[in-house]
Amino acid sequence: MNFALFAKPMNFVFILADDLGIKDLGVEGSTFYETPNLDALAKSSARFTDGYSTCQVCSPSRASIMLGQYPATHGITEYIGAASGLKWKRNNKVMPAEYVHALPAKDITIAEALKEAGYKTFFTGKWHLGNKGSYPEDHGFDINKGGYEKGGPYGNGKDGGFFSPYGNASLEDGPKGENLSERLGMETAKFIEANKDEKFFAYLSFYAVHAPIQTSRTLFKKYQAKAEKMGLTGEKQRFIFDRTQAVRQVQDNPIYAGMMESMDNGVGIVLDKLKELGLAKNTVVIFTSDNGGVSSGDAYATACLPFRGGKGRQWEGGIRQPFYIHVPGLADEEKFVGVPATGADFYPTILDLAGLALKPEQHVDGVSLKAALEGRPMPKRDLFWHYPHFGNQGGEPSSIIRSGNWKLIHYYEDGRNELYKIDDDIGEQNNLAASHPEKAQELAKKLESWLQEKKAKFPEKDKRYDAEKAKQQLAGKQKLVGMEKKHANYLSKEYKGNGKQRSNGYIEAR
Repeated sequence: MNFALFAKPMNFVFILADDLGIKDLGVEGSTFYETPNLDALAKSSARFTDGYSTCQVCSPSRASIMLGQYPATHGITEYIGAASGLKWKRNNKVMPAEYVHALPAKDITIAEALKEAGYKTFFTGKWHLGNKGSYPEDHGFDINKGGYEKGGPYGNGKDGGFFSPYGNASLEDGPKGENLSERLGMETAKFIEANKDEKFFAYLSFYAVHAPIQTSRTLFKKYQAKAEKMGLTGEKQRFIFDRTQAVRQVQDNPIYAGMMESMDNGVGIVLDKLKELGLAKNTVVIFTSDNGGVSSGDAYATACLPFRGGKGRQWEGGIRQPFYIHVPGLADEEKFVGVPATGADFYPTILDLAGLALKPEQHVDGVSLKAALEGRPMPKRDLFWHYPHFGNQGGEPSSIIRSGNWKLIHYYEDGRNELYKIDDDIGEQNNLAASHPEKAQELAKKLESWLQEKKAKFPEKDKRYDAEKAKQQLAGKQKLVGMEKKHANYLSKEYKGNGKQRSNGYIEAR
C-alpha cells in the first residue's frame, strides 16, 4: 500500500489498557464481560495472535512502547516505585535487581519522533514513567491530561478513584460521579476534534482496569443479574494455588465487569468521533494492554484461562496481549496474523505507516510489522523478556526466550529452567526441560548470550533469607477458604461493597 496516494496523511490513535487480560474481551472468548466497541475494532483490524507486552508489569512495557526497546535495554525492568536491593523487605532467596526509575531523557520517544515530523501529540491517562520532570510533556506530548507518576487513580489522599473528584493534579475534576474511563475517552475525542485539520498522534492510556476495582451501582446490579442468569452464582471453586499465589479461574466478578464496560464506552467515544469527523478513513487505531489480567494479587479480579498465570507472572497469562492494528485501506477487515510481535514493535511500525524514516538506533529491539500487515513474510526472530524482580502477584525473578514455538523460562532463585512447546501446550502445564535437554540447553545459551549483550542486571543472593520462615509463609498462602468466600460474596444480593467512597453511588472492592 502506497500511503502517498492518500489525500491526507495518516493519523494515529494508540489505545493502551492497564492490566487487561486478552481473555477479558468478548471477541477473544469472554462471555461475561461486554466489550462491543473493542470487539468491533478487533473485527476491523489485523489481530496478532501471538502479540506480547515486553514485561508482565506496567512501567517496563509502557517504556518499551515509547522507546521501541526491551526493558533490559532501557533499564526500567520493574514498575516504578517498587523496592529493590536491600530495600526489599520480603523473605526471599534473592534481592530484586536495581532498575531505572524514569524514562531516559536521552532517548527519542515515538511522540518526539512524530512531533519532529509535524504531528500534534496528545496524551491522556496513566503515565507511570517518572516523577515531575519526566511527565508526558517532557517526552514529546504537546498536551497531557491526567498523566503523572502514580500507577493508579490514587488521587491526592482525599480524592481519587475511577469517579470524580479524581484528585489528579494533571486532570481537572469533572462533575461528581463522572467515570474516569469515559472522561479520558472524551478528552481524546476533544483533542481529535480540535485537530481534525492537522495530522495527530493521540495516546489514550486508560487507568482501567487496574485496582481499585470500582463500578457504578447500576452496572454492578446488571452484572450480578447476568451472573445469576448464566449460572455463575453459588458454590464453586474460583481459585487454585499455583506455586506462589492463588489464581482466579472464573470470570464472574460483577465489579470488574462494570469497569470493563465503562472502559469500552471510553473506546467507543473515540471511535465514534473519528467516524463523525470523517477521519476514520485516514486514522490508524492500535489497541493493546501493558500486561496480563489480574488473576493473582491486587483484587484477584479476572481469569486468563486457557493461559497460565496473569499479571506479574512469567507464563503466557502475564505477557500475551490483545494486539490489534487497524489501518485504513490495508488492515481494515479482520485478519489473523501469526507473526510473534511485542510492544517494542509499535514504534517502528507507526513510523513506517506514517511514511517516515525509521530510527533503528532508537528502536533497537523493535521491528516494523508493516510487511506482516500487508501479508508479506517477515524474517523469523527470537523474542526475549527479563524481569529480575518479584511480582506482587506471585511472579518470580526470571528471564524468557521464545524461539519459534518453543519457550524457555530461566529462574534466578534456584537456577532451574522450564521448557514449553507453546503450540501444543498453551497452558504451560508440561515442562519439557528434562525430556528435551538439547533444546533446553540451546535456548538457555541463546538467552544467556542475549542477556550478556544487553548487560542486564540480575538479582543478588539475600543473606537475610530464612528458609523455615518461608515454609510457614507458603503454608499460609495456600489457605483459599477465605478468598473463596469473599469472591462468592460479590454475587450476593446483600453485598454492599467496601471502600470509603461507596456512598457516592458506586461499588468498590479491594
